[in-house]
Amino acid sequence: MDMLFFDNIDNLGRIIITAVMVYILIVLITKISGKRSTSQLNNFDWIVTVMIGSLGASTILLEDIPFVEGGSAIVVLYVLQFLVTKYASISAPFSSVILSEPRIVFYQGQYLSDAMRAERLTQQELESAMRAEGIRNLNEIEAIVFESDATLTIITKNAKAAYNDTVSETLLPLTDS
Repeated sequence: MDMLFFDNIDNLGRIIITAVMVYILIVLITKISGKRSTSQLNNFDWIVTVMIGSLGASTILLEDIPFVEGGSAIVVLYVLQFLVTKYASISAPFSSVILSEPRIVFYQGQYLSDAMRAERLTQQELESAMRAEGIRNLNEIEAIVFESDATLTIITKNAKAAYNDTVSETLLPLTDS
């Protein structure tokens, strides 16, 4: 109970200095690594972000982890994330292993229950996304896609007409495989 509010000035000083250094390191590396590290996260990006946060917190709070060791681990994760995402952008087979594919969960007025069940989505979640887009009638919707970053994209029938053939082809219902 003695150290509930304060242990000693040396520990507090180390924590403050390390927190500043870890903060600067993460901000700089995030800036260098680009938008990918702060964009809507897919599963892979989310896991790496949680790991970086955990390493940052451990480096700040645990005395037996020097800044250079914790900082090195953070840099290695950023480099690995960059390399994996770079390779995924040029290799479709590797990308399909690392990233989840978007899935159509609603198509032309029909809830696709098998797809919804596979993605663990409820009708209420889809309807919430519809309301957020200001959609009042199911007939206005061509499709709802559950994206790889876990967002729901609603494609209205009016929007479908504006797309070129390449995008329109992706609106075909996906078979559950």
